[in-house]
Amino acid sequence: MTALIATDLDRTMIYSRAAMGEEQFAALEPVCVEIYREAPLSYMAPTAVELMSRLAREVVVVPTTTRTPAQYARITLPGSPFRYAVVSNGGRILVDGADDRDWRTHIDREASRAGATLDEVLGELRNRIDDSWVTALRTADDLFCYLVVDPPAQPPHFLGHWQEWCDARGWTASQQGRKIYATPQPVTKSAAIAEVRRRLVADGTLDESAALCAAGDGWLDTDLLLAADHAIRPRHGELESLGWSSPGLTITAGTGALAGVEILRWFGDRSGLDLSRAVGVDGR
Repeated sequence: MTALIATDLDRTMIYSRAAMGEEQFAALEPVCVEIYREAPLSYMAPTAVELMSRLAREVVVVPTTTRTPAQYARITLPGSPFRYAVVSNGGRILVDGADDRDWRTHIDREASRAGATLDEVLGELRNRIDDSWVTALRTADDLFCYLVVDPPAQPPHFLGHWQEWCDARGWTASQQGRKIYATPQPVTKSAAIAEVRRRLVADGTLDESAALCAAGDGWLDTDLLLAADHAIRPRHGELESLGWSSPGLTITAGTGALAGVEILRWFGDRSGLDLSRAVGVDGR
């Protein structure tokens, strides 16, 4: 195969009702792809469902997400099952749905060399927050942590000061909507995708010259976007609010779930596929 596609999920491929907005939600009549606590949580535009199914039949698609394995397992992605998935922001590689222990052992070793431990980060974080603006402090996969916050009540200088503290200790801090993440710097999507690519080339699935095409909307996607031969981000999300760009980066014209449709068509173009016959040119 001549293309490897690595795509973020939340707010890139799949969207909550709030992330879509009521007007777009009503117009698209989206397909539910995630149930959580017996209620629908995430959706895709009907055209996106068709496009992703067709794309996955023709090229290697690797879902690439900050979600933990359990959170990822809640999603029913079109084109499933995928041979590889990158979860926990690169902290784990799933192979046919099973955790690759060799990769996780490698990540644990690299994270331990990075600087501060997870416990040290949690201790410092607890000293910087309070209930007036933080809803929850959670750990993910015994690897990183994140806050769930009320953005209007969030102290204006918190994120900048927290990023400085983390950066000096081998960690990365970033905010995506209501969540503020802290992750060890060696734990990246790009490193995990590089390992997946190495394996696919080694077993003959992927041509050595195959292009890496990537999509994402948040700061934790930037290393992946920079590593890609072709990169795209939606015109919304954390990177949009930061005005982030890079040479050759494509930015969608649309927002919300329509950006997801646009990204999938763009993937098809970069992979040499004709997806123009997919129904619903307006995303429906």
